[in-house]
This record gives sequence, structure tokens and C-alpha cells, in this order.
Amino acid sequence: MLEQHRGMAVGLMRFSLKRCFLYVLCLTVALFFVLNVRQRDFWHPPRTDAVHADTPARTIPDGSKAVNSSALVNLLEISEDVWDPAHRPWYMKDGHRLPHPAPRIRRSGKRVARLWPEEDPMEDRITNQLMYVPPEYNKTSAEQKLKKILVTNGMGEAKPGREIFQKLGCPVDTCTILRSKPEEADLILFKDHVSHPGSRPQNQIWMLYFLECPYHTQTIKFPQINWTATYRRDSDIVAPYERWHYYDPKITQIPQRINYAANKTRKVAWFVSNCHARNQRLQYARELGKYIPVDIYGACGSLRCPRSRAQTCFDMLDTDYKFYLAFENSNCKDYITEKFFVNGLGHNVLPIVMGARPEDYERSSPYRSYIHVDEFESPKELADYLHRLDKDDELYNSYFRWKGTGEFINTYFFCRVCAMLHDEYPVKSYSDVNVWWRGEGVCTQSSWRKHNAPLNAIGN
Repeated sequence: MLEQHRGMAVGLMRFSLKRCFLYVLCLTVALFFVLNVRQRDFWHPPRTDAVHADTPARTIPDGSKAVNSSALVNLLEISEDVWDPAHRPWYMKDGHRLPHPAPRIRRSGKRVARLWPEEDPMEDRITNQLMYVPPEYNKTSAEQKLKKILVTNGMGEAKPGREIFQKLGCPVDTCTILRSKPEEADLILFKDHVSHPGSRPQNQIWMLYFLECPYHTQTIKFPQINWTATYRRDSDIVAPYERWHYYDPKITQIPQRINYAANKTRKVAWFVSNCHARNQRLQYARELGKYIPVDIYGACGSLRCPRSRAQTCFDMLDTDYKFYLAFENSNCKDYITEKFFVNGLGHNVLPIVMGARPEDYERSSPYRSYIHVDEFESPKELADYLHRLDKDDELYNSYFRWKGTGEFINTYFFCRVCAMLHDEYPVKSYSDVNVWWRGEGVCTQSSWRKHNAPLNAIGN
């Protein structure tokens, strides 16, 4: 009898442990599900990108998208090295890390660095150029020959001599600026327009430097250009209006302690003076205004904001408005100006963008920091989503999680020009730079959504 009771007790114990385990497991799964639902980060339908290439977006029943929960990083989980300026490269704020001479491949002798469009066509290579020092480079050597750069016009900061390279602290600073004697130059920099300087000495480089879009720049009469320096990512030396750089490329979103929607009672603002832009931006804004309030300041609207009070007016974006129209005057490849970077991202407001292609903004901007008009079929569909954001502070604030993950860097244009002049890359040239700069598919007078390159390209 005693043995029988012992057997029953053991059986009950085993059964109870199994049941307890199942209860705990079910409770854990339920708790995980509840927390996951509460922390879902809703996307609007057109956007499908995720924080990392290996982090897929999840489809929500209503057709919108949600970023994987791994997208939002806990500040306590981030290594202190990420926030320590001493570990950052020299071109970042308070950065101290300097580049070393580029190594060579032992068998071929070729230097290891991706500096030119042909070597890395998917990137702008700006940071590669900033961290490039030629192999065997020794700037203290008296035998180091100075590279001479002729600046034909403008750029008053580039005074004759080596001052600009030394003042900027360029890792490669053995260059000097000329303002005359083109026959002595290793490189001639043509800013804004090209004027024929005479016969070209052997191995002399001609570089085109444009910051405006093709609609507002000269057609080049002397097309034999060797290098290009523009805002375009496929330029030899990319010169963007601003360049965003993460402290750690794996960390693109962090929690915010601010409610960016708090006390904001107005919807959409726009400061604009050119009412006849080629991309019909004013017409789009007025159509948008039929479905959500759009306050237009300047010559194109009913509200005024004098230049003498410009800062006060822009402060309203931080305190009163939830959205800002960062519309460029032209829809051209990679054309993203201060309208977005300064007027938009420089304030606590969510920019709505028009100008470059959606993929251009994606590559050039902090992750999930804006809304592109071409993500929507119509101004009404965009307005519907803005109303949704206006009613959902959590969703609205999700567009500001990029803040604190990086900074806009100085791209040190002249430092990069000097470094590139010391590279051993073979001399190259554009057979006709006009085809590259203003050819088919570069710009469109309609939206990119409706873009038909052969019909809308410049010059057709």
C-alpha cells in the first residue's frame, strides 16, 4: 500500500510539473505578443524599406508596414565607443582618428581604396576620399611636389598659396592654389561656367564644379572635361549641400525623450518665393491645401514672412507646425538642397519632399526622417496620411528617431581635391559632359512616378 501511494505521488508531481511548464510557456508567449503589439511601429503603405537590409518589414492587416522591433535600439545596449568622439574620424565633430597611407595589394601593387565612381558606383565615396592618404605619402618630405590647383572664378576662401589646405587640417595638404598662369596648373577648377583657358598641357586636369541643377547651369561648349564635382552621387568628387553620417551605421533609430507633436496646432507650412518652378510644386501645394491646411508664406501665398525676421519665422516650425514642404524648384537626379537639410531636418518638423527621386532621398537622408510626395498616388492620399499622423503622436514621433544617431559632416571639398590629385588613378575624360549632366532621365518636369525619360529629359 505504501509503495502504491508513493507511485501516485510521483505521478501527480510529474503531471503538475508538466502542467506548470505549459502554463508558464503560454503566459510568456501571450506577454510577448501583447508587448509586441503595443510597440508596433506603423508605416504608411508606399514605404517598404527597413532599418537594415536583413531586417524585413512586416505586413499589417490594414496594408501598412511595420518596422521590425530590432529597428529601435535601446540606449543602454549601445557601446560607449559609439558616443565617444575620440573614436570618430577627423572630419566629424571633435573626431580625432586620422587616416594612414593606403595599403597596396601585394601581387598587383594597386592601392586599396575605392575613390572613383567606377570603383564604387553605388556610393558617394566622400568618406573614402576624406580618409585617403596615398601609399608612401610623406607630407614632411622636402621632395614632395606641390600639386597646383587653378581656381578660375569665385570661391574667395581659396586664396593663393597653401593656406586653405593647412587651415582645414587636410591629411593630404601638399597642394597650392593659383589664380593665374593656367599653363602651370595640375588641375583647373571651372566653377559655374567653363571658359577656354588656352591649350591644355599634357596630363592637366579640367574639372567642372556645378552646384545648381542642369536647368540653371551652362551648356558646356568645351566638353572635354576630365573630372566632375557636383551634388550628383556619380560625380568624381561629390559636393552635396549636406552629408549625413551615422556614428554607427547599424544604429539608425534610438528612443527620443521629446514629444515632437506637443502643443503644435498648425498642420503644414511652406516658405517660398519662386512661384513658377518647372516641377509644378505650387500647383501640388494648392491641391494638397484642399484636403489639409497648408500655410504658404512669401510671394506665392497669402502669408508674409519678411527676410529680416526669417529666423523668427522658421522658429514657428519648431513650435507651431507639424509638417513642412521642402519642395525643390526642379525634379532632378540627386538634387537635394538646404530646403530639405536646413529648413526641414534642421527644425523639429517633419519634411515633405519633392525634387530628387525617392531613392536619392533614401540614400542621402537619415533613415525615416521625411515623407516623399511620390510615395502617394495623389495630394489627397498624402493629406489622408498626414491627418493620420496628426492624430497619432506615437506614429508622428517615429519620424524623429534618427535624431542623435549621427551628424551632418563637413565634406572638406578642397582636402578631397588635393588627395585625389595625388592618386595614381589613370587620367579619364568625359567624351561629352553635357550628355552626362543633362541627358535623358536626369530631370523631369513631372513627378518621378509619372516620369518617362525619353519624353521628359532635358533637351528633348
